[in-house]
Amino acid sequence: MTNSEGETSVANDAISEQPPLTPEQEEQAREMAKELADTRVRLMETEVSTVVANHCFGLYELAAIHLTAEPPKFDETKLAIDALAALVEGLEGKLGEAEPTLKDGLHQLRMGFVQRNASAKAESADTDEEE
Repeated sequence: MTNSEGETSVANDAISEQPPLTPEQEEQAREMAKELADTRVRLMETEVSTVVANHCFGLYELAAIHLTAEPPKFDETKLAIDALAALVEGLEGKLGEAEPTLKDGLHQLRMGFVQRNASAKAESADTDEEE
């Protein structure tokens, strides 16, 4: 017996140990499966560059949230900016009409990071001098 057969057997055993679904749960499961299938169809109809750009906008928001937190979470911000940069710079010329906006957003985040980090360091130095 190979691993995949063993894993299938374990999965089947786990499923058979579950109590049967109620008619309402079965209907809910069918609706969820239909929604998932509909989502897959919509994704197939959407250009991949658009989907990737949308993920980039999510990374932009993630970085901005951490950068504007009080206090800012610089390590988290940097990771989100680096992830965004990996996509925007690594896929240059492939992100469609969203690319100029993403490049500008990346630049703004980097500038904001530098400014906010410098400000935090200056505040920390001022506090250290007062003590």
